[in-house]
Parts: sequence; structure tokens; C-alpha cells
Amino acid sequence: MPLSASEIYARTFESHRGALLDLYAQLPDEQANFSAWEGGMSFLGLADHLAGSSERLLGMMTGQMPAMPPQPGPASATLQEARDRLASTTGQAAQAMHSLSEADLSRRVPAFGGREMPVSALLDALIAHEAHHKGQVWMMARMVGVKPPMFVKMG
Repeated sequence: MPLSASEIYARTFESHRGALLDLYAQLPDEQANFSAWEGGMSFLGLADHLAGSSERLLGMMTGQMPAMPPQPGPASATLQEARDRLASTTGQAAQAMHSLSEADLSRRVPAFGGREMPVSALLDALIAHEAHHKGQVWMMARMVGVKPPMFVKMG
């Protein structure tokens, strides 16, 4: 039986986030505040940003108007706290995606800049955003001597 669109979205998100979690598990604690350039997000900042983005998406999927600019939650103090936040939001987002019907995917909800978007477009944006920042984490990991795993986690 072919996968539903919501299952494809959930699996795609999980494959990206799973690989990200695997890489974060390898990062040395002393590198938590490393950033690749002055003013850039650190490993902690990127983890919190991605976790917060998936939380905001869940809110938008249920009709909540997103805050502009986005209001970040409390910053993680340690890599373990950031890992835990990423893991928690991974499960929440994936569960929400798995539960979407075809009608849910086409439902229009409040989105960025006061416009409306179909839920499927929000999911596309979340996955693209995840991959963009994940690429930054992959580059930064190499800069601190950590060899990243495969870019997506299979299976």
C-alpha cells in the first residue's frame, strides 16, 4: 500500500531530524557555543532554533498566528539540554504530521507575514528550513573535528 502524503512528510522530517540528532550526539560538550562566524548561531543556538521552528509549525497547523518576529524560548544551557529539546520536538512534530489527513494538508492556516498557506506548504517550508540549517551544523561539525553521519537517516 502506498504511503499517504502525511506519512511521506513525517518520514522525510524524521530522516533529517534523526541524522541531526545523531550528529548532536557526537558533538563535544566544550564546543556547545562554537559558531562558524562572528554573530552566527552556535551549536546550541541552531538546536534551539530548529526545535523552536518545529514548535511554531505545530502551532500554525492548529491555527495559531505566528509571532513576528518569532519569539525564542529559553536558551539551552548545555548540549544535553539542546539534544533533549530536539528529541522532544522531533517526536511532537512527527506525531502531528503522521496524524494529518489529506483534507488537513490542504487546509489553509495563518502563516508568516499575515498571509495564509496550506498546511502542506508549511511542512515543505519546515523541511527545507531544517535541511538548510542542518547543512550549517554539518559544516561546523567538520570545523571542530567531528565527522558527520550520512545527511539523512535511513530506516
